[in-house]
Amino acid sequence: RLSQLTSQQEYLLAKAARLPSLSASATQNFEHSKRNAGRVDANGNIIGGSGSGFTAFGSYGVNSSVTLYNGNYINNTILQKNLAVQSANLSILQQENDITLQITQAYLTILLDKENIIFDTDQFNTSKAQVDLEQKRYNVGSVARSALIQLQAQQATDQYTLVNARNAERGDKLTLKELLVLPSDLDFDIMRPDTIVHSDSVTAFHETEQIALNTRPEVKNGELGVKIAQYDVDKARAGYKPTLTAGASLNSNYVSGNGSFPTQLNNNFNQQVGLTLSVPLFTKRVVKTQVEEAKIQVDQAQLDLRNTKITLSQTVERAFINVQNAKGQYDAALEQYKYNKESYRIASEQLKVGVANPVYLLLQKTLFVQAQQAFIQAK
Repeated sequence: RLSQLTSQQEYLLAKAARLPSLSASATQNFEHSKRNAGRVDANGNIIGGSGSGFTAFGSYGVNSSVTLYNGNYINNTILQKNLAVQSANLSILQQENDITLQITQAYLTILLDKENIIFDTDQFNTSKAQVDLEQKRYNVGSVARSALIQLQAQQATDQYTLVNARNAERGDKLTLKELLVLPSDLDFDIMRPDTIVHSDSVTAFHETEQIALNTRPEVKNGELGVKIAQYDVDKARAGYKPTLTAGASLNSNYVSGNGSFPTQLNNNFNQQVGLTLSVPLFTKRVVKTQVEEAKIQVDQAQLDLRNTKITLSQTVERAFINVQNAKGQYDAALEQYKYNKESYRIASEQLKVGVANPVYLLLQKTLFVQAQQAFIQAK
C-alpha cells in the first residue's frame, strides 16, 4: 500500500510538469573600498569624499518558464504513471490473494490437528480401558502377562501419538499467529466449523483456466507492464524531436548613492518574454541507444506476461487434478474407514468376552488407525 502511495505521488508529479515554473531571487551585496568613499554617479564616477567607505548594491527578479512542446514526453509520462498506479493497486490484490491462501492453508492445518487430537484422545481412552480390563483378568490369572504387556505398550504408543498431535497443534497455531502478525503474549484459538462438507461439483478445467487468466491480478499486472514499457519507447523517441520552451522574467537593481531605493527600482525595472527552441542535431547515439533499450524492455515485459500466463495455467491444472484426486481419495478413504472401524469394534467386543486375543485386536487397531489417518487427511 505504501508503494501504491508512492506511485500516486509520482503520477501527480508527472501531471504537474505541464505547469509553468516560478521562482524569485534577490541578491544584496556590500562593498568596502577607498574608491567608494565618495558618491558614485550614474556613470560610475566618484563625486566628492575621500578615504574608505561602503557601497550597497543588489539585484532582484522573478522568473518563469513553461514547456510548450517536447515530443509529447510529458503526456506520455502522465499516461505511464497512471498505469503505474493501476499496477500498484493490482499488486495489492495479488498480495492479498497470497496472504489469504497462506492463512487458509495454516487454518486448515490446525483443523487437521484438532481432528487428529479428537481421534487420538479416543484411541488413548480406549487403550486405557482395554488395559484396565486386561489388568483385572491378569490379577485373577485368566490371561498371561505377555497379553497385558502388549496392551500396555499400545497404550503408551497411543499416549505418545496424542502428545505429538497436541504439540503439532501448538506449532501450527504459532505459524498462523506469525502470519497474522499477532503479539507474542496473545493466546488465541481458531473457530471451528460445525462440519466440513466437500462439493461434488468441479468446474471444468478450461473454464477455470479462462476465468483465472481473465481475472487474476498478476495477469492484468503483466499486461500493464507491457503498456508501461511501450511508453518508455515513446518517451525515448522524444529525444529526436525539438523542444520549445517559453520564458518570462521581471528584474531590477539598486546601487547606493545613485538615488533613492524606490526610484532606482522603478528606473531599472525591466521585463523579458522569450521563446527557446532546442533542436537535437547529433547526440552521439545516445537517443538511439535509449530507444533500442526501451524496445528490449518491451520484449522482456511480453516474455514476463507470457511466463505469468503459463505459470498460472500450470497452477490451475495442478489444482484441478488435485481436486479430482482428493475427491476420489475421500470417497475411497471414507469406505475404508467405515469397514476398518467396524472390524476394530468387533475385535474390541471379542476381547471383552475373551474370544479374541490381544494380537488380533492390535492388528485390527493398526488397520483402523491407518484408515482413520487416511480419512482425516482426505477430509
